[in-house]
Amino acid sequence: EFRRVLFRSRVVMTDINPDMLACGRARLLDQGVGSNVQLLLADAESLPFAPGQFHCVSIAFGLRNVTRIPAALSSMVRMLRPGGRVMILEFSTPTSALWAKAYDLFSFSVIPALGRVVTGDEGSYRYLVESIRRHPDQETLANMMSDAGLEDVSYQNIQGGIVAIHTGFRY
Repeated sequence: EFRRVLFRSRVVMTDINPDMLACGRARLLDQGVGSNVQLLLADAESLPFAPGQFHCVSIAFGLRNVTRIPAALSSMVRMLRPGGRVMILEFSTPTSALWAKAYDLFSFSVIPALGRVVTGDEGSYRYLVESIRRHPDQETLANMMSDAGLEDVSYQNIQGGIVAIHTGFRY
């Protein structure tokens, strides 16, 4: 399905960071896809597209880095055609207290230490963990999506809620 969409659809990859765009482009080309993917330096809070251009808008592991999430969600909704959907893949909140404690222990102890050992950059990995902690939980994000104008908002927890896929439609 992924390859079919990339070869038969208009795909625009945006990021506010030009280095991330280049990295994404390289990964697509390494997989032998992406020749029709347009790269665009853009802020998720004010995407530079006319209203109603897209059937689907997705963001993966990036929404937690957006300064104003409601503004980004409104920008995404504005670009959708009627019947279109927004899909968000993001770290989230574990669904059980025991799992949450284990995840926090791992996240705040192991992840930054691994970052220091593997890359020499503990700070970036500490930021990663802190940004996950600040991100809205599943219900809060679902409500934010509804407030932005999406309907039939739902989410699916993965790995006990460590990650969630949120989906909402514009009718």
